[in-house]
Amino acid sequence: MAAPQTEIKIYTGIGLDFETGGLDSTKHACTQLAMQAVRLDTWDVTDRYVKYITPYNKQQIGGPAKRKVLKNKRELEEEKEAEQMEYEQAALVYSGITMEMLLNMGVDLKEVATETIEFVKRNTLSKGAQCKPILIGQNITFDVSFLQQLMNYAGLTKEFEKVFAGTKDFYGNFQPHYIDTIDLARLCYADDASVTSYKLELIAERLGIELDDAHDADADVTATLNIARVCSNRLRTNAGGMGVSIQKAEKTRNYFKI
Repeated sequence: MAAPQTEIKIYTGIGLDFETGGLDSTKHACTQLAMQAVRLDTWDVTDRYVKYITPYNKQQIGGPAKRKVLKNKRELEEEKEAEQMEYEQAALVYSGITMEMLLNMGVDLKEVATETIEFVKRNTLSKGAQCKPILIGQNITFDVSFLQQLMNYAGLTKEFEKVFAGTKDFYGNFQPHYIDTIDLARLCYADDASVTSYKLELIAERLGIELDDAHDADADVTATLNIARVCSNRLRTNAGGMGVSIQKAEKTRNYFKI
């Protein structure tokens, strides 16, 4: 009798990078989102997504609803200005994005969030909770906070929790699973005193990876996935260097009672 065939699971990652109007996801806006879906067995990129996000207002999340009151024109204008998400000039210069670009080329926040969910769904290549895509990024916790803002503002938090791999934290909030390339780079270079910074462009240069158009979200995702790819290959082939010896604990008992 032939042995039953084991189904090969295909694990995928979503390389993700946001450009934003600042560093604080509670008050600064998302300006650009780039994603690339990748198979973790072959590191083939299977899908891409890049969109600018049109300017939007700050939204109330949780708590009691605000009571509606009649306001004059001046009060309405002041309220509208106060509710707008912030776009710091320094952040826009850093990313090379202008408000004009966002107004002319941007897509509505809810549309971007909906397309993100669909992107993840179609790039989930095997069934089962363990095969839900994980996030891959450089300093990915920064991007996760803006991804949470995006999903909360679009009212898609439940859908977000269903499609990504992740767990609920102590407070009951969903935290997606992720790989941070900063940690991967530290695994490679923690023993090298000459490496004093783990910025994306510096790690890419050290690994021989070209980084064109730095601080464009899509270019940063490409570089990030290339870093993850190189580090993965090193782990799989154990190539280069003397390696780290595995510490073996001395046995304290000759047998165990079960």
